[in-house]
Amino acid sequence: MYRTAFLDLPPLHAVAGEVQLPGSKSISNRVLLLAALSAGRTTVHDLLASDDTRVMLDALRQLGCTVEEDGAQVHITGLGGRAPHSPAQLFLGNAGTAMRPLTAALALLGGAFELSGIARMHERPIGDLVDALRQLGCQIDYLGNEGYPPLRIAHAGGVPPLKLDAPIRVRGDVSSQFLTALLMALPLASAQQDVVIEVVGELISKPYIHITLRLLERFGIAVVHDQWQRFTIPAGSRYQSPGDIHVEADASSASYFIAAGAIAAGANGQNGVKILGVGLDSIQGDIRFVEAAQAMGAQVTSGPNWLEVSRGAWPLRAIELDCNHIPDAAMTLAVMALYAQGTTVLRNIASWRVKETDRIAAMATELRKLGASVEEGPDFIRVTPPASPTHWKAASIHTYDDHRVAMCFSLASFNPAGLPVRIEDPQCVAKTFPDYFEALFSVAQVAPEHIPVLCIDGPTASGKGTVAAEVAQRLGYGFLDSGAMYRITALAAKRAGLAIDAAHEAAIAALARQLPVHFEGSQVWLGGDDVTEAIRTEEAGMNASRVSALPAVREALVHLQHSFRRLPGLVADGRDMGTVIFPGAPLKVFLTASVECRAQRRHKQLISKGIDTTIDSLRADLQARDARDMSRSVAPLKPAQDALVLDSSHLTVEQAVDQVLVWWQERQPFVPRTQG
Repeated sequence: MYRTAFLDLPPLHAVAGEVQLPGSKSISNRVLLLAALSAGRTTVHDLLASDDTRVMLDALRQLGCTVEEDGAQVHITGLGGRAPHSPAQLFLGNAGTAMRPLTAALALLGGAFELSGIARMHERPIGDLVDALRQLGCQIDYLGNEGYPPLRIAHAGGVPPLKLDAPIRVRGDVSSQFLTALLMALPLASAQQDVVIEVVGELISKPYIHITLRLLERFGIAVVHDQWQRFTIPAGSRYQSPGDIHVEADASSASYFIAAGAIAAGANGQNGVKILGVGLDSIQGDIRFVEAAQAMGAQVTSGPNWLEVSRGAWPLRAIELDCNHIPDAAMTLAVMALYAQGTTVLRNIASWRVKETDRIAAMATELRKLGASVEEGPDFIRVTPPASPTHWKAASIHTYDDHRVAMCFSLASFNPAGLPVRIEDPQCVAKTFPDYFEALFSVAQVAPEHIPVLCIDGPTASGKGTVAAEVAQRLGYGFLDSGAMYRITALAAKRAGLAIDAAHEAAIAALARQLPVHFEGSQVWLGGDDVTEAIRTEEAGMNASRVSALPAVREALVHLQHSFRRLPGLVADGRDMGTVIFPGAPLKVFLTASVECRAQRRHKQLISKGIDTTIDSLRADLQARDARDMSRSVAPLKPAQDALVLDSSHLTVEQAVDQVLVWWQERQPFVPRTQG
């Protein structure tokens, strides 16, 4: 997951391959709570690993459930009629799928509880649910603004007598989560008589209620409904664990890859993208996003638990659609509208206003940044795409701590103008799809020259490796320590039983082309083996010198270093990254420092490792190395003609990193963001 301030997406042009979706958030948190309310032990398979499920699991532990995590499986031993641990203070982040159902369940279980979240959760309405629970006689108090969390449930002496003679009335036109919360909690009160819920006004997001009803059936609760307006929970209903339950992949998350398949051309002889984990038979209402995508021009085929999507009509067709049945996935249609001919109108989306952010306002603001004309209303958005590729704009997308805004706007990187798109706060996708960007990059195709590379060259002990690794981490880019490549090749050759000489040059070169090398911060990995220490020995250095004298191996390592140029970008450090390996890189930095300073740094480093040496000997050694490196016949050490020289003699690592990032930002086309 990208834990960076922003993530720059280069212009993408095609998709190919398969993507495995994470589990559904809507199903995951419902299943966790139902398992907690049930008697017996429930094993949940393929649970979504995300911020929302994490806060729910933490809450269930606090309440006294036994929770055992085993990879993608979670074993939950439910309360089964036992009272939850009380008093308890539950922090639920920005997870509406935890806040609303837990409020209702705890109000009917008894105990004293405080439920809170992040600032945005305290702006998301819960008053209609609280009003419905108060009708029953529950004691719930607001700890802040009336109608919003945080809340206190004050049942320390047990649940008061409940008023079940009349139907419980709840509004259905603000959030379907209010009704879901009541449907999941009220079986706890149905021992003696039927419990009836009546929906006031139009019920929005019916598909999410359908998910709730299907899952209640799995846990032994058969709810009867009359035209989605009246719901009856039969007397004697009792939660019982199904033993094992599997979580479907998230249909809302599928929408981004369905859209990518519809927008982007196929590549490598493949037609679009194959999406694994969900099919047209899904119980999730957002699977009907497929119908909207097809109306816009997508070609879709499906099988058991998979979809395959490719571009059909191009440009896409503009549509006008009532989106009540796909409230979350409809956001993706707003970005698909950028690629349509004509104006797309999405209606009946008032619920967007009370989600993680005001999504109608957010989508309108960010779409305009890209060059679209947008009109927004209380429950609709109207999107007209940029008139031509020249009307597109490179934009920095503010994500409002909203996972769906971030994922939707990643699709703007397929724009016909070939412009990059910046996603601010990319880690917000952790709410539902922590590895979203990795999944996108696994199927996205891009011209290699469009993948940004930042080169940091310099002499020995200049600090280029440390600075480059930190810059890569700050940008969320890959990292290449080219200085380690010859050492790793020598180590791999020795392990393969190859003598490092001209007689084995071809074999070592073949080995070098396929080395499974990757870097993680200061660690160097060869396949699954951490070789960080193994390549830093004196013997490894001498072997690396012998390897570097073999022309075929040098050529193979150039090929291997080029293979590190992968999405979303690369920071490469060495002596010839900007002059030989990536001469077209948009930023080249030559990091240097005085010999005296470099000798002192190296001395401090070696002393910390228990290696006895002197500054004078290190200074002499560095001067000799500089002379050799600068006089080499192949790729001598020197700044690239367009490199920026940075003398780090009197800079901290942080200061050097900051300067490199300033230079990088100056080369980006993004207009400083303004929030609308």
